[in-house]
Amino acid sequence: MKQFAILADGTCDLNEGFRKQYDVKVLPGHIVLPDKSDIPAFLTWENYPKEKFYADLKKTPNDFTTAPPNTAEFADAMEKIVMDGTQLLVMTISGGMSGAFQFALSARKQVLEKYPDAKINCVDSMRFGPGFGLMAVWAAKLRAEGKDLDEVTRELEENKNRFHQAGWLDDLSFVAKKGRLTNAKAFFGTLAGIKPIGEFDYNGLTTVIGKAKGAKAAYEVLMTYIEKTIENPEEQMIFIAQTNRMPQAEKFRDLIQERFHPKEIFINDVFPSCGINIGPGLMAAYYMGKPISRDLSEEKAIIEQALAKA
Repeated sequence: MKQFAILADGTCDLNEGFRKQYDVKVLPGHIVLPDKSDIPAFLTWENYPKEKFYADLKKTPNDFTTAPPNTAEFADAMEKIVMDGTQLLVMTISGGMSGAFQFALSARKQVLEKYPDAKINCVDSMRFGPGFGLMAVWAAKLRAEGKDLDEVTRELEENKNRFHQAGWLDDLSFVAKKGRLTNAKAFFGTLAGIKPIGEFDYNGLTTVIGKAKGAKAAYEVLMTYIEKTIENPEEQMIFIAQTNRMPQAEKFRDLIQERFHPKEIFINDVFPSCGINIGPGLMAAYYMGKPISRDLSEEKAIIEQALAKA
């Protein structure tokens, strides 16, 4: 069985430990800081402490911007991998949020012109942040089981819609400013005590499927939602993402651990590539479960029923 490399763009939010453990290569995009310096996006807080980053971001959100790796950067990274005959799986952030997937496809075409015998498969994760990272880890696990490049690519395409997000964002007005949600939806996220609950949708974005009043009710609703949507939790790795909301993430982790007993559960940071477009206040779990309905009607019904009991 011929092995293959996995290359993910930097929005996968996999820290160094996960990248080494699962042998996932990461191609960083770009972030522009308030001083107008354009630097490679980073997956460590070594030079910009997390607390300071999110504090600065909250003060001047419009002074931070992001960009994916361009076609030339994708092509350079791909060529370095395939030039010795190594096959390659390239995974990108949701095409609903970024042009990264199209850049990757253009780069693939360029590289294949130079190396016509190379084998490169590209997958649009239709996810972002730790949801994307969890998918990359899953791909690496399939590879470790002996599946080849085409088999893993097929598994990803057939199952990407089973990767769920269950969590809240304290203030949706921030993501609205970045074009991730409408202002109408964002308004509800600014009301005192409201916890907008989001799930991935078919467009590769996050859609608000319910609004809980207060953290206590939100935790209860989220636990019910996970129960109704997760599959075989005892066999799963679950990621908990947080943007400067560690106490809430730790509580959520403990609740999930006690109720579902997943095989593994980790709290993950959201690094600048995604953090700049999300802002402080995210707390969410990412896991595999039942396929998400095309219009989110089934998921909204679960939330509505849970809210009625909370």
